[in-house]
Amino acid sequence: MPKLTVDGIEVEVPQGATVLQACEAAGKEIPRFCYHERLSIAGNCRMCLVEVKPGPPKPQASCALPAMDNQEVRTNSEMVKKAREGVMEFLLINHPLDCPICDQGGECDLQDQSVAYGRGGSRYDENKRAVTEKYMGPIIKTVMTRCIHCTRCVRFAEEVAGTEQIGAIGRGENMQITSYLEKAVSSELSGNVIDLCPVGALTSRPYAYEARPWELKKTLGIDVMDAVGTNIRFDSRGREVLRVLPRVNDDVNEEWAHDKTRYAVDGLMRRRLDKPYVRRDGKLVPASWAEAFQAIADVQAGSSVAAVAGDLLDCETMFAARELLAKMGSTLIEGRQTGLKYDVSSLAAVNFNTTLNGIETADAILLVGTNPRWEAPLVNTRIRKAIKHGAKVYGIGAEIDLTYKVEWLGNDMSLLASLPEAVAEAFKGAKRPAIILGGGALAVEGAHGAALALAETFNLVRDTEDGPWNGFNVLHMAASRMGGLMLGWAQPGGMADLVAARPKLLFALGADEVDFSKFDGSFKVFVGHHGDKGAAAADVILPSAAYPEKNGTYVNIEGRVQMSDKAVFAPGDAREDWSILRALSEVLGHKLPFDSFAECRAAMIAAVPALGFEGLASYDWSPPKLAASPSGEVGYPIKDFYLTNAIARASATMQRCSAELLHGEEMLEAAE
Repeated sequence: MPKLTVDGIEVEVPQGATVLQACEAAGKEIPRFCYHERLSIAGNCRMCLVEVKPGPPKPQASCALPAMDNQEVRTNSEMVKKAREGVMEFLLINHPLDCPICDQGGECDLQDQSVAYGRGGSRYDENKRAVTEKYMGPIIKTVMTRCIHCTRCVRFAEEVAGTEQIGAIGRGENMQITSYLEKAVSSELSGNVIDLCPVGALTSRPYAYEARPWELKKTLGIDVMDAVGTNIRFDSRGREVLRVLPRVNDDVNEEWAHDKTRYAVDGLMRRRLDKPYVRRDGKLVPASWAEAFQAIADVQAGSSVAAVAGDLLDCETMFAARELLAKMGSTLIEGRQTGLKYDVSSLAAVNFNTTLNGIETADAILLVGTNPRWEAPLVNTRIRKAIKHGAKVYGIGAEIDLTYKVEWLGNDMSLLASLPEAVAEAFKGAKRPAIILGGGALAVEGAHGAALALAETFNLVRDTEDGPWNGFNVLHMAASRMGGLMLGWAQPGGMADLVAARPKLLFALGADEVDFSKFDGSFKVFVGHHGDKGAAAADVILPSAAYPEKNGTYVNIEGRVQMSDKAVFAPGDAREDWSILRALSEVLGHKLPFDSFAECRAAMIAAVPALGFEGLASYDWSPPKLAASPSGEVGYPIKDFYLTNAIARASATMQRCSAELLHGEEMLEAAE
């Protein structure tokens, strides 16, 4: 490990580290625009100049200079100071004076560094150049005159997103960053270039001119648009969430978030249920809470009651509903609303055991009936990393573009029970083999058992030099799935068991994907926040809070327990789900034993202790023996990435993304 001194401070850094990283290890701040620790090194902004001895008597770019033994680095010499002032002066030659109207104002790297490292004035009197705007789609607003050619967006699109659609044309002063053919950028991760841009060249189109960062209240939360559990921050003003940004968590989402996570939040203010409704003479009419509760009590259901949990629910809501049904004498609770019925006797057998971080180190991966690019884009980026490290990826299913090379074996699930010889040999020789079973495969009878049999055949659960390895993974798509399974929200036959029971009373807790036509004889109560499919089928609607409007516990696909905080209040008469169920229980004569959210969470943790500790829950590997003879073609469950839940379907931004990026509709501005 190299040892060097930075401004007289001796530091030791890992082999391969750069001088910039060594300076940071010594506690020195090095300005930079092009360098980013998750992207390749470009070395083109020259802002990170330092003086290094031994070496030529000139400033050197610390981001591209390897740290070596016995180097003497100076970050505060007169030479370095003048060099940085010169670089900043060049960067500002053509940069427009847009700060008062620029959306990046207040959180702009160029602003901060020009104050800290720039000169007090400019010596340049020529006209500034101007660059025409580029169209990059419905979520990226461009003002390319501000661009300083750091190429972060180009490197992100190529290296992380895998959709090489952004690049540079021209040379020198005529260089411009653009999307090829000036088409919309079609990556599900394109919004990340807005965070990466160190100036105001790429900003958020839906958030344009909405607010300044110092006006916003910042609340830590967990994303529910998929099952990855992306760590996010709600930025709100008053009762409205104006934007969502990712937080850094190397174990979960690194520092990325997909576009649905970021931009579906404008759907929180549209199609909202803000008062109770009761169906009278075939029509839903507004009612008071007392009238709605009484209409439910009048059903006299006894123990003939069932509940279905939606995809966006927190664990506290599911626990409160489970306790209410238990007091009414029913155990008919189900969270797999689309009809899946896979075995859940062992949670490890339906978990992403490799962990999100661990899948990067796999050297052979078999994708079975899954489209990770849509089902979990941030898992897809991890698989891309594994390929860069030399992993081979095989796929069973219809051929699709996953942004990396996949050897497709065919679209017949019988392949899972008898893999081609070459694939079997590759898995036998792999040190860290992995299988990823998707929602499409779980819908095929026998696929789960065949995948578990492969796990045994290829010894996917083993001890390696680097520690224990479990290569068996199930990729869920619902944020509530793992938490629901830990709380017992599963029937042996899935939704079919609820249909067969013909319950007099059915609670749909944010469940919009249920086939309600199978419950024609049931009195349907929808507890949810958007007027979507569930509300249309309901006999009583009880308006609840969406995920930024309540505290909650969520468990992601790898069994990681995470807690989200309340950012804003729910609109109108809408209430938090646990409080609705608590109030209803009193009217039904089955009072729940908690009066506050804290008491509800405490009772849940007492029942399932694993939900009380943030971090990975521990599941014992004891897979069941299941039928292992799948057959037939497999379909991918997500048909439209941008419109997978009620919030996204209510979002104008997501509707436009779907129309333009997936269905090819041209979007014309008003003047056109």
